[in-house]
Amino acid sequence: MTDVDRQVARAGEVLDRTRAARALQRGRRRAATSIARRIGYAAAADLAILVAAITIGWFMPLGMGGALIVFAIMAIVTATLLLASLTPQVRAEQLSAVPLKALPLMTEQWLDTQRALLPAPAQTLVDGIGVRLEALAPQLATLDEQQPAAAEVRKLVGEQLPELIRDYAKVPVGLRSVERNGRTPDAQLADALKLIDQEISEMSTQIAQGDLDLLETRGRFLEIKYRD
Repeated sequence: MTDVDRQVARAGEVLDRTRAARALQRGRRRAATSIARRIGYAAAADLAILVAAITIGWFMPLGMGGALIVFAIMAIVTATLLLASLTPQVRAEQLSAVPLKALPLMTEQWLDTQRALLPAPAQTLVDGIGVRLEALAPQLATLDEQQPAAAEVRKLVGEQLPELIRDYAKVPVGLRSVERNGRTPDAQLADALKLIDQEISEMSTQIAQGDLDLLETRGRFLEIKYRD
């Protein structure tokens, strides 16, 4: 290996670590936001119950038994809101029909639910794709849904990406590391995710540069390359 190759390899390792760190920070930030939102909803619900109880008490004294019932209701509501998920479960088939500006976030949420099904290298790649989608979201918010470029983004992010992961999940666990035609399903998945990550990055660059014509020509590249 030449010095140039070593420098390129080191640069790639630094980039991978950077992206993994950003993905971890993104996950922690989303978790903290979710917890804060749950606490806020619980506090608002408890306040509403307390105000309702006080209002009723003006007309009909609740007594000790009524107060205990009110506190029991507040405890149940608080526990329910803190333990229940406030994020609706996203299904893969929804991604092809959601508004374009909501596509990155919903795809991230769906990827989070699939992450545990993937091997460790693919999990890292999925985290990186999540970072890409987060950066892409503001750009898609201003992209006209009727433009062919929007259809290409939707095809890649909302169709080909979930199809790839769903097809991998159908492979029996015991066969995922077994070579077939010189490659394992795990390796095929990793290569396809790397390509999708690269495609999202290039799409983001082209949208930022206003080069929508070039984006339209991407067509069925992924579908052709990874159809098998």
